[in-house]
Amino acid sequence: MTSAEQQRLTDADEGGVLWRKWGPYLSERQWGSVREDYSPGGDAWNHLTHDQARSRAYRWGEDGIAGLSDDRQLLCLALAMWNGRDPILKERFFGVTNAEGNHGEDVKEYYFYLDGTPTHSYQKMLYKYPQREFPYHDLVATNGARGREQFEYELLDTGVFEGDRYFDVEVEHAKAGPEDILVRITVHNRGPAPAVIRLLPTLWFRNTWTGTAGERPSMFQMPGVTGAAVAEARHPELGRRWLLVQGEHPLLFTENESNDERFGGGPNAAPFVKDAIDRFVVRGEKEAVNPALTGTKLAADIALEIPAGDRAVVRLRLTEEPVVPGAVRERLGPAFEETVEQRRREADEFYAERLAAGLSADERRMVRQAMAGMLWSKQYFGYDVEAWLAQHGRDPLDAGDIRNGRWYHLIAHDVISMPDAWEYPWFAAWDLAFHTVAFSLIDLTFAKRQLDLLLSRRYLHPNGQIPAYEWNFGDVNPPVHAWATYLVHELDKARHGHGDRDWLATAFHKLARNFTWWVNRKDADGNNVFQGGFLGLDNIGVFDRSAPLPTGGHLDQADGTAWMALYCQNMLQIALELARDDPGYVEQAQTYLEHFAWIAAAVNHPGRASMWDEDDGFFYDLLRLPDGTATRLKVRSMVGLLPLAAATVFDASVVARHPEIIDEGNSFLAAHPSVSAAVPGGYAGRHGTHLLALFDETRLRRILARLLDENEFLSPYGIRSLSKFHDAHPFEFDVGGARYRVAYTPAESDSGMFGGNSNWRGPIWFPVNALMIRALLNLYGGYGDDFTVECPTGSGVRLTLFEVAREISHRLTRIFLPGPDGRRPCHGGQDIFASEHWRDLITFSEYFHGDNGAGLGAAHQTGWTGLAAVFPVLFARVTGPQLLEHGMTGIFTAFEEGAS
Repeated sequence: MTSAEQQRLTDADEGGVLWRKWGPYLSERQWGSVREDYSPGGDAWNHLTHDQARSRAYRWGEDGIAGLSDDRQLLCLALAMWNGRDPILKERFFGVTNAEGNHGEDVKEYYFYLDGTPTHSYQKMLYKYPQREFPYHDLVATNGARGREQFEYELLDTGVFEGDRYFDVEVEHAKAGPEDILVRITVHNRGPAPAVIRLLPTLWFRNTWTGTAGERPSMFQMPGVTGAAVAEARHPELGRRWLLVQGEHPLLFTENESNDERFGGGPNAAPFVKDAIDRFVVRGEKEAVNPALTGTKLAADIALEIPAGDRAVVRLRLTEEPVVPGAVRERLGPAFEETVEQRRREADEFYAERLAAGLSADERRMVRQAMAGMLWSKQYFGYDVEAWLAQHGRDPLDAGDIRNGRWYHLIAHDVISMPDAWEYPWFAAWDLAFHTVAFSLIDLTFAKRQLDLLLSRRYLHPNGQIPAYEWNFGDVNPPVHAWATYLVHELDKARHGHGDRDWLATAFHKLARNFTWWVNRKDADGNNVFQGGFLGLDNIGVFDRSAPLPTGGHLDQADGTAWMALYCQNMLQIALELARDDPGYVEQAQTYLEHFAWIAAAVNHPGRASMWDEDDGFFYDLLRLPDGTATRLKVRSMVGLLPLAAATVFDASVVARHPEIIDEGNSFLAAHPSVSAAVPGGYAGRHGTHLLALFDETRLRRILARLLDENEFLSPYGIRSLSKFHDAHPFEFDVGGARYRVAYTPAESDSGMFGGNSNWRGPIWFPVNALMIRALLNLYGGYGDDFTVECPTGSGVRLTLFEVAREISHRLTRIFLPGPDGRRPCHGGQDIFASEHWRDLITFSEYFHGDNGAGLGAAHQTGWTGLAAVFPVLFARVTGPQLLEHGMTGIFTAFEEGAS
């Protein structure tokens, strides 16, 4: 039986019902973003700060707590609150900036995404709000005084939660209809004494009218209503909406306009400004709000005194259904509660249907919260680069020296899956590809649309480059878009019995443009060996790989070359899939097969300096110097493991369907004996499969011996990004009297490279672990059960590569599950997370400590860490014998059949 939520998805996808129109699309931080930066030198963090955010109207988006908006972010609803002690309203989450933190930017709050459905028919999150004064100054001062060798100073370290003197603020959204949203706010007093809190649910229009001739929206209080406070909001595009607030609470009105006078910027454009509600509540400035009860921003002022250990409930409703004054009370009464509870039950049914089979209770909780984080991190992203450049007084066609000046074609006004709603409230290309894999578990349509987005003409550069991320669209992220596209298509095909061929073909042709950009721009010598810069791995290397090298010359990058080898394999997979219906794609498939062969030959060419080191049994970046010499930079890192990821098996059925591919491949090798001599191991796999890889079996065993060595890459919690070998043996390189050093650093970075809030010198990162698991499954498909390795290395325990992949998955999942002592490694040993009201709250961080699994980096990096939801589901549904019987293409069918 189809669940109610699945039916809503079907109605949205096939019937055009706008179930996805409203969602948690409000950012958690708009301040400090590139879009809002109008400083001369591009200092985004300091141009619009957290302190200024309450008083300055944004231009491109909005932020708030537990918020929602329509998909164009014209109208926003979020929660503000005040504990009677803070110097400002709690309207947005606080954190230190990149310059203030000893390890870069970091949110200093505790909030958790607990539930969500793909249509946002139900969602729930929790915020822990201290009853003591929030220690803004202490957090900035103490973090600023600490060095990179010290831990970050967190909110728990301040003592503000001692004695459980805090509120648990639970916010639930439930849709009675696509345009009828119920909001239930439950405030628990966890402290030992009665405590007062003022809740200020806030409704406002994004400021789209300043500097335009468009009609200004408005909102006003509806008179003659008893038992509730009601406001009507009118927008020229959105139409009319009503906000209903249970109880006869006062509504405070102002305008979403900047308070320029606060910053010495001359007279305000309006008498009532953005920070009026803060001034009214916190400072008692009664004249700050509009007595005429009209404006473009309002808040209901709800004062609650909650006994110790008790709770209070507040109900709101945002609806397009007109309000009749005498019929308001029942719209916030028992039927309201029944709808919220029904949507919660429907969420349970949806996840039981889609994800729960074969999982333990702890795994189900982990998967559910991981998916909730993915859903809550969908945000509206607005950025018209040409308009932004013009606002800077720059000629969009001649603005190359300003940030993103060469991306004047880019126009964004979309809901996008963000890596982290506070620390990374902007898309990043390779992050987004991984996000779509997690989203494909629950919402294939959204996953496909996200992949479409960066390939659309509004985003993809005319030269074929995919924009990397907001701080520098022209930087280079790893090309994983084709990998995600093929995977999502195969899941779509398995789930529905047929694939979306038109979607896949359209994506293929756009990806071909991007592939050509890589070939033309990132192969410095034209030798099929690639560069690319930092490629998302930040400070993993000896040097900043995005900057000119201190030695001169350039790097041949093992990871850049591996990414391109994988890109060839993915494009080959897509072309062969499309060739089922159109034989014209066979020629395209042959082209990508041959391009892979050229890359494999270049990597393994015996007559030139190679990335492969025979003594170490490992791949390294190759430093090519201006004098023509070359040397390997012998850092055992993820850079050298990524060639393992470029392993793809093609099932016998594919070969049987297109035998001309093999025939032409053999003809190609015969015509190019130099390639044939250098390509490792040929193509033949077990039982008619064909395996493409950058290594032969001998080299594979040597790589795996390091990968699975617990004194090198294999952590109790997954695969480290740098070998632990470099703990006792740091790599050092001298240039011009300067010494460059790489050592194993399992936690936060001790380097300022790339801002210092990201570390690839030891911690565990989920996206590259996912690619290692994918590679092992493909290699298992090629080699079968006869190929076994020691896991861990030296243990005497021999496993198939399927079993190795499953073991790595179990180690990754262990990060989020309670151990024998009831503690979850992701919490990093914080005692409070073992207590009653914290122990079931799971954090999905940006990366994880290489030795103990503690969460590090961005505190809610639910983007690529959302892959945590995929691993236990995958290995609960798919077995090794299934993979060998049905092949890698059949693994998707087995996965979908396991859902039932």
